[in-house]
Amino acid sequence: MLRDITLGQYFPGDTLIHRLDPRTKILVVILYIIALFVSTSYVTYGIMAAILIAEVAIAKIKFSTLLKSVRPILFIIILTVVLNAFYTPGEPIFSVWIFTLTREGLRTALFMAARLILLVMSSFMLTYTTSPIMLTDGLESLLSPLKKLGAPVHELAMMMSIALRFIPTLIEETQKIMSAQKARGAEFDTGGIIDKAKALLPILVPLFISSFRRADELAVAMEARCYHGGEGRTKLHDLRFKGIDYAAIAIMALALAAVIVLRNVGAVGIGGIDS
Repeated sequence: MLRDITLGQYFPGDTLIHRLDPRTKILVVILYIIALFVSTSYVTYGIMAAILIAEVAIAKIKFSTLLKSVRPILFIIILTVVLNAFYTPGEPIFSVWIFTLTREGLRTALFMAARLILLVMSSFMLTYTTSPIMLTDGLESLLSPLKKLGAPVHELAMMMSIALRFIPTLIEETQKIMSAQKARGAEFDTGGIIDKAKALLPILVPLFISSFRRADELAVAMEARCYHGGEGRTKLHDLRFKGIDYAAIAIMALALAAVIVLRNVGAVGIGGIDS
C-alpha cells in the first residue's frame, strides 16, 4: 500500500505540460477543482475526464502510475459510494433490511466517486510535472500579495514544498523499517485492531526519530548555505508567463464556463444531480 503513494514525486520531462509556468499549473488545478464541484451531469464529468486524459497524454505520464494515486483513498471512495447509494432518497431499485438502493442514490454515488478520483488525479499531476523548486517559486509568486499583510509568504511556500518533497522519502523510510521489523519476527497483519495498533509502535518510534534527524540535517545544510529567509533573495530563473500559459489558463477557464452553462441550461435534464 505504501508503494502506491506517489504524492510529492516528480517525473522529469520536456513535454508541453512540464514547460508550463508553475503558477499556470497551480491556477489550472484550482480552476479544475472548482469545475469538478460545479459539475452535476454525465456530460460535465465527461468533459473533466477528457481534460485530465488529454493532460496525462501530453505529459507522457503512465496512466498506471496515476491509478496508483487512487489506491490509498480507495476505502474512502467505497464508503462514499455506499453511503450515497443507500441513503439518498428517491425511486427505490431494491431494498435489503435497512438498506434501500435508489436510482438517485446510485447516480449521486457515481458522481461522487468520479469527483474524488478526478480530484486526486489532477492534484497528483501537479506534483508529477512540477519540480519542488519550481513549485515553491510558483506558490511564493501567487501568495506574494499577502506580503503586504505581513505574512511570511516565502517561508510558507518553502514549508509546503519541503513537506511534499519529503513524503516519498518518509514512505521509503517506513518501508525499510517495516522490512527490518518483519525480519525480526514482527507481524503487522494479524490480530485485532488493538494488536495492529500496538504493532505500529516499533515503526512509529524509529520513524519519528529519523524524521527529526532529517529535519535537523536539512536545517544545518540550509544554514551552511547562508539561508536566511526570502528577504533579498534572487532567483536563477525568473517566472514569466508565455503565450502557452495564457492559452492553458484560457482553455481551463472556458471549460469551467462550459460546465457552469451546462449546469444551468439543461445538463441536469440528462442525468444531473443537485450539489
